[in-house]
Amino acid sequence: MIVNRLIALDMPASTEFAIHVRNAWDAGDAVFPIDQRLPQAAKNALVAQIKPSLVIDETGNIVKSSDSEPTENHDALVIATSGSTGTPKGVVHTHESIQALLNLSQARLNTDSSTHWLLCLPVSHVAGFSVLARSILFGNPISILPTFEEAEVLAKVNAGATHVSLVPTTLRRVDPAIFEMILLGGAAAPPDLPSNVITTYGMTETFGGIAYNGEPLDGVEIRIRHELIEVHTPSLFRTYRSSEQPTLVDGWYPTGDSGRFNDNVLQVFGRLDDMIISGGENVWPNAVEKIVSTFPGIERVVISGIDDEQWGQRVVAWIVSSQAEPPTLEDVRQHVKQQLPSYCAPTELRIVPAIPTTSLGKVDIQTLRNMK
Repeated sequence: MIVNRLIALDMPASTEFAIHVRNAWDAGDAVFPIDQRLPQAAKNALVAQIKPSLVIDETGNIVKSSDSEPTENHDALVIATSGSTGTPKGVVHTHESIQALLNLSQARLNTDSSTHWLLCLPVSHVAGFSVLARSILFGNPISILPTFEEAEVLAKVNAGATHVSLVPTTLRRVDPAIFEMILLGGAAAPPDLPSNVITTYGMTETFGGIAYNGEPLDGVEIRIRHELIEVHTPSLFRTYRSSEQPTLVDGWYPTGDSGRFNDNVLQVFGRLDDMIISGGENVWPNAVEKIVSTFPGIERVVISGIDDEQWGQRVVAWIVSSQAEPPTLEDVRQHVKQQLPSYCAPTELRIVPAIPTTSLGKVDIQTLRNMK
């Protein structure tokens, strides 16, 4: 009996990485890219949790596992995601779910197999891996960078790359005009984006963006039930590689995000578990962040809730300021109260030199809360 294996790839994005993916798929195996930003102890713990058959590193060294679990027919990819709990989960995608998302994306973008993509995001996340998959499945020309470096990005553009997937932290480091088209995901988008930047909404479980600029891709259904965003898409993952199984209702996947449709355009408020409940009032961090970010001299802002004995949670603002004298708490509160109810205004202000982020540009909220 043929046993389908899971091949862990402990290496950065490269031509060799792509070859390993292609070889695994040709053999009926699935691949598991390991985040290169993780320290070795964290890699070891992740491998123990996901249980691949073997691990291949960038030197070609192969380590076989004595505690492995096979994959099923048609499984192609396992992507580790921490979700909202911080506990790693292996999201299992099939060849069909990957192909479905890429087909939907290509149709919406009006791209084809001649489109030259730049890969400069980690392949341990779907935003990066999907660029690689376009090349493997569609034959797209691809330029690969193991890490994001401005000079290298420009060199690849000069060599022919026209399309790219970025996150807000990387978008800030380049002139968007050098690309024909940019898919932007991973975190809340900054305001006033140029027309060649397309914001995406999706998650690891959907193999990335299933809505572009708030409009679902053709073949994707999105509905709101009790403020919760639920999705029905052919790109949905098969299962988790753990004892935890996805909760589906007639094929609909509850995302854990809150939102609404405004003139048929999806507006995402944020994770339901990110919502701050202060004095019995609901405060959406996203809404407050957008207003605080317009205050003069504020370069970055993160709003989150901190446990408070009196209010349940208090609204805290972490800001990066470009001014020698940052704004005061009262300045920020008055600015927010011009557009939102007073209970949305931060009750604490913390000035930080930078906002810590994950490799996908999402705020590392636990690190941020520990910053003094």
